[in-house]
Amino acid sequence: MKKHIEVVGGIFIRKGKVLASMRGESKYAYVAHKYEFVGGKIEAGETPEQALTRELCEEMGAKIEVISHYMTVTHEYPDFIVTLQTYLCRFLSDFQVLEHERADFLRGDELDENNWAPADAPIVRKLKSELADSKDMR
Repeated sequence: MKKHIEVVGGIFIRKGKVLASMRGESKYAYVAHKYEFVGGKIEAGETPEQALTRELCEEMGAKIEVISHYMTVTHEYPDFIVTLQTYLCRFLSDFQVLEHERADFLRGDELDENNWAPADAPIVRKLKSELADSKDMR
């Protein structure tokens, strides 16, 4: 039986652009050098919102506000199953790229789901559609 991991990701939209953080090397080739929503594992006793706040502090040195749940996806990778809960968030401070290769704010037409970790792709499709429908989504 595959290990099931519960993770959380933050969606940050600034001036119609979505924050995309690129992973570095990974023992799992299918997610190496792919974009993802910044976040990480939910630890025992944490709510998803608490995990997201902690992860953003660790990974970007940032203070954030979690605004609302956006979408949950369960994806089966070759080595494990992941349930990814995403939340719309906003930064309350500046941030730094501490654990990723890079972080970019991408326009909707730059969101190519093939450049994202497979678990994130359905969320990217939904965001891309909503950004196309609303030039003012924040």
